[in-house]
Amino acid sequence: MIVTMIVVCEVGFWVLLAAGLTARYLLRMPRLGMGLLLCEPLLEVLLLVVTAIDLKSGAEPAWRHGLAAIYIGYTVGHGHRTVKWLDGHAAHRLGGGPPPPKPPRYGMARARHEGRIWLGTLVAGSVASALLLAAVWYVGGDGDTSKLEASIAGVWRAVGIHGLIALSYSVWPKKAPKPDHEAPSALSAQHPEHTRDPRQGSVGRPS
Repeated sequence: MIVTMIVVCEVGFWVLLAAGLTARYLLRMPRLGMGLLLCEPLLEVLLLVVTAIDLKSGAEPAWRHGLAAIYIGYTVGHGHRTVKWLDGHAAHRLGGGPPPPKPPRYGMARARHEGRIWLGTLVAGSVASALLLAAVWYVGGDGDTSKLEASIAGVWRAVGIHGLIALSYSVWPKKAPKPDHEAPSALSAQHPEHTRDPRQGSVGRPS
């Protein structure tokens, strides 16, 4: 049941997102579109309630409960960025707005961009861990919570790996390719006649 609810929430997220953007830009109903987008957090609340009921009913804590917590954490940490990104593209393609700015690709600007994305992962890990710890407390000492605790460890491994990847952009910033402005001078050095004024005639021939 938990896995089914995760699938339902994921599908519902994209359905509400598509409906909200359609109402906002195609139907020119911004209030309805915003209302539909604001309904998305209710999906995570519903998943949380279903997970709690499942544990309360005596279900043994398993990987699916950890997956539910991770899904909710990911949505909290990265859902807003995803919605903002898609909203910018919808405003450009459907609403006639300017194209959304592209993320930086080089230098410290790229490092700061990757750092902001990692902060979303940090928020996601914190939320997922808080929910998993709450589930451990909810189950109590009578149940086997080892899988929930293993999920917490897995969450922070993922946060750490993503952090190292983001940090690498600061330690080894990606350099922009150099403009190819040296090609004409190199060509002139090999073929000096290319730079001669055509009105002067060929070398060795009187003008």
